[in-house]
Amino acid sequence: MGNALFYHLTRSNAASLLPQLIGKAMGAGWRVELRGPDRARLEGLDEALWMGDGFLPHGLAGGAHDVRQPVLLRDPAALAAANNPDCIMAIDGVEVGAEEAGAVARTCIIFDGNDQAAVERARDQWRALTGAGVEAEYWSEAGGRWEKKR
Repeated sequence: MGNALFYHLTRSNAASLLPQLIGKAMGAGWRVELRGPDRARLEGLDEALWMGDGFLPHGLAGGAHDVRQPVLLRDPAALAAANNPDCIMAIDGVEVGAEEAGAVARTCIIFDGNDQAAVERARDQWRALTGAGVEAEYWSEAGGRWEKKR
């Protein structure tokens, strides 16, 4: 069974953290499914991933080569990920079910700590996943660098 890592953003945003997390996942040899709330949000991240430092090969779900994508950006309206991910990353409160989290090596829940509704949503996700037996870790950048909290 996989584990879930919750990333509480307070100093940065998802667009700046995702390249680091995706890079680490790819370094581990994992395929990634990045879930966002809608196509427009993912198109913005798609552009940021292409234009940022380094190269992170990826594609938006719905293309002819979804199955070959090492990183597939998918919104809830799209069909299930076709790239057989080892890691699911979810932003902006997008749901990851306990069964899904248990079937992959890692699940990353990334949320905006400056948005109280996002914090409450992350707490709900924590309770749902840990209640179903998924091991979870909480990471915060409040101190200026990422630290695992207990």
